[in-house]
Amino acid sequence: MLHRLVRIVGQLSLLGLGLGWVHAADSPAPSALKHSYLVLGGQTAIIGEDGKASWEYQGGSRDGFVLPDGNVLLAYADRVEEVTREKRVVFSYRRSPDNGELSTAQRLYNGHTLVTELGAKPRLLEVNPQGQVVLTVPLQPETDNTHMQTRMARQLRNGNYVVPHLLAFAVKEYAPDGRVVNVLRTDLAELGGRPAENWPFTAIRLDNGHTLVSLTHGNKVVEFNGRGEIAWQVNNDHVKGLFKDPCGSQRLANGNTVVGSHAANTGISMVEVTPDHRIVWTSDHPLAAGVHHFQILTTNGKPEPGMPLK
Repeated sequence: MLHRLVRIVGQLSLLGLGLGWVHAADSPAPSALKHSYLVLGGQTAIIGEDGKASWEYQGGSRDGFVLPDGNVLLAYADRVEEVTREKRVVFSYRRSPDNGELSTAQRLYNGHTLVTELGAKPRLLEVNPQGQVVLTVPLQPETDNTHMQTRMARQLRNGNYVVPHLLAFAVKEYAPDGRVVNVLRTDLAELGGRPAENWPFTAIRLDNGHTLVSLTHGNKVVEFNGRGEIAWQVNNDHVKGLFKDPCGSQRLANGNTVVGSHAANTGISMVEVTPDHRIVWTSDHPLAAGVHHFQILTTNGKPEPGMPLK
């Protein structure tokens, strides 16, 4: 692993790329913004504002969060687990034999953990701290393709769940009883229709009631209002082609949006843009290459909302 990282860093240096900022001619200039962040993907790590990894764990993660007590909740294809910074597992849920993959790990307001199972019985699960399933919500992904049924689901403050369904080109809001109460379409004509392959991957309900959605093969992130209309978007025309299969995204307290590119195996894998599409921060850290999802923890030493300064 060390030799691989050294080789990657050497390649980046030849291109004029640093570990935290990019100085190539066609790349954005450095800014005063600094972040610490959790990266989930081929590597699982917490990277500090100084660009150094303060914590690393097993790779292959898909979703996760740093919890308020500093533990890390992680989703893998076969399990969801909570680990301490000393890498002791304190919570675990193993995938049901009925299904083929897991894709969500969210700690809920009631202390349960939200898990998504994909396969013959696609469903959301709420799992209690003892690892027992206490609620099952059947999903309607409109495909039997296990890997393409859904990705990161999130519980809303009203108790419903927002779930992206890739091949359905739809973000569906489910009630706990399984009813679909709202649908946002991602195959809108103004987004290029289905040929643009705007597969929804991550959907986040914002404080203004809008929903921020990463559209993977469409290489864009779109903010939809409650009527399913486009309120804002950022795409490769705005960022000079830096988006490469964006899976994760996050709206920060400063109003900016950070986007991670899963297919960026080297070079810039994370980009922060302002509402008017100016690039103000990037990451080309080797541990963030191939980032599947992420969580920005701090900005210039201050925790993002809900995050302690750890």
